[in-house]
Amino acid sequence: MYRTVTCGELRLSDAGKTVTLAGWVQRIRKMGGMTFIDLRDRYGLTQLAFNQQDNADIFAEANRLGREYVLQVTGKVSERYAKNPQMPTGDIEIMVDKLNVLNPALTPPFTIEDESDGGDDLRMKYRYLDLRRQCVRRNLELRHKFAFEVRRYLDEHGFLEVETPVLVNSTPEGARDFVVPSRMNKGQFYALPQSPQTLKQLLMVSGFDRYFQIVKCFRDEDLRADRQPEFTQIDCEMSFVEQEDILQMFEGMTRHLFKTLKGLDIPQLPRMTWADAMKYYGSDKPDLRFEMRFVELMDVLKGHVFSVFDNAAYIGGICCKGAAHYTRKQIDALTEFVKRPQIGAKGLVYARVEQDGTVKSSVDKFYSQEVLQEMKKAMQAEAGDLILILSGDDAMRTRKQLCELRLEMGSQLGLRDKNKFACLWVIDFPMYEWSDEEQRLMAMHHPFTSPKPEDIPLLDTDPAAVRANAYDMVINGVEVGGGSIRIHDAKLQEKVFEILGFTPEQAQTKFGFLMNAFKYGAPPHGGLAYGLDRFVSLFAGLDSIRDCIAFPKNNQGRDVMLGAPGIIDQVQFDELGIQIVRNEE
Repeated sequence: MYRTVTCGELRLSDAGKTVTLAGWVQRIRKMGGMTFIDLRDRYGLTQLAFNQQDNADIFAEANRLGREYVLQVTGKVSERYAKNPQMPTGDIEIMVDKLNVLNPALTPPFTIEDESDGGDDLRMKYRYLDLRRQCVRRNLELRHKFAFEVRRYLDEHGFLEVETPVLVNSTPEGARDFVVPSRMNKGQFYALPQSPQTLKQLLMVSGFDRYFQIVKCFRDEDLRADRQPEFTQIDCEMSFVEQEDILQMFEGMTRHLFKTLKGLDIPQLPRMTWADAMKYYGSDKPDLRFEMRFVELMDVLKGHVFSVFDNAAYIGGICCKGAAHYTRKQIDALTEFVKRPQIGAKGLVYARVEQDGTVKSSVDKFYSQEVLQEMKKAMQAEAGDLILILSGDDAMRTRKQLCELRLEMGSQLGLRDKNKFACLWVIDFPMYEWSDEEQRLMAMHHPFTSPKPEDIPLLDTDPAAVRANAYDMVINGVEVGGGSIRIHDAKLQEKVFEILGFTPEQAQTKFGFLMNAFKYGAPPHGGLAYGLDRFVSLFAGLDSIRDCIAFPKNNQGRDVMLGAPGIIDQVQFDELGIQIVRNEE
């Protein structure tokens, strides 16, 4: 037996016992005739003590050890002279009388500590060492518990976990597919699933009624902190349901997760239409941990010979409570922030509410105090507040710019506390959005989303005005999940494909299997999918989903540890019937 106890379980009540432990050397402290080693395993740290006077041979061997050596030790549990209240095992130590080096180790390229000296690239290259750090392991332990509680909740509510294929057909909507060539069918390709969308709908046609799967999905898209080329979804579908049934079911799951994993009782989730989210926050995933709702100022500020506002299609402001102390240098920095190419605003107008109630602004020469007081009233601003205003010739674009400014001010004023959670449902999304690249309407969610019943007549007259029976769950400004009621009528599905520009032949080629299945009696159904990585990273207070994934890709989509993606041998290309044209340069 390699060990009788783990490195995290011994306490003072175990004093006098002889035990065997195994683990890695965390650190070594040499103090004359005594050497102390912290031994680490997944469960914690235990201090080992080597006394030169008691056993000179073992003491000498201990002094030849290095960090990350793998050891097996046997000894007696003793009360520590200098206790460490920061360690659960800090009241005891092991007086070692047997030492077995199971494996020596090279000196690691960075310290295996919570506060490591290794940068992201170095830690990703040696991810197996990075995973030894307690802070990283805690994230993966949280992920395990999260998935366990999801399964428990859904099992208790009658859901069946069903696996769906990983090799599927390519679909024309959504992000780019990762494709896999078929050796047996030369010139043809599988795709890795962006989601099991059509397959879970077929399970509803099959009568499974309630399905879920914690499933890998793949999208070949540009990466950000909350995106990976492969990610994990909690994928769910239900039959004979309306939107309200789904919102209630999965709001319940969210409450269950917060209660069991965070010890928090969250209130009933508010609901906000997509139109209101864009109007008041400039985002379909508003961060409601703080206020700063947009106030439209067109009626107040237009027509006063300030051409920037007079020629604008939208003027909007936010009130930053208690921020009138901002200096000109700080406001200039905010101006540069909104003028960055990623945001694209042309400038920023500001106004301070002084202690006597008067308003001082950067456009005083264009506006009387009377007008500025009217603006102050519209903004519900008080003494000590700072008002920030953006304008532009495109209302939607300007709102999105104002959203970035709002989030930046929320961060600067300490209003985006990672230990505070604000959850909501965003509902009534547009069915379609216009694509300048494609020069056509595209499905905002996917082509299987049902329109709201009262908007179905608009499909023939004004499809851009149709609202979808779709919903997203948003937590702290992050979309953690979303879904919709699905189309279950073959004729309505054909109509939606037609609006999206598919010919009947194209629709039949791509989705004939689904449309044909509907003809055999499809129940009304709907569902949603949560991003497991995003949800766990929120619970863990992480800035990136990479830190809760065991072996993530970097922001170029590369696995620097495995060296993937990489070159394959010519013989593999030949077997697949693929001819590669190489750039001679």
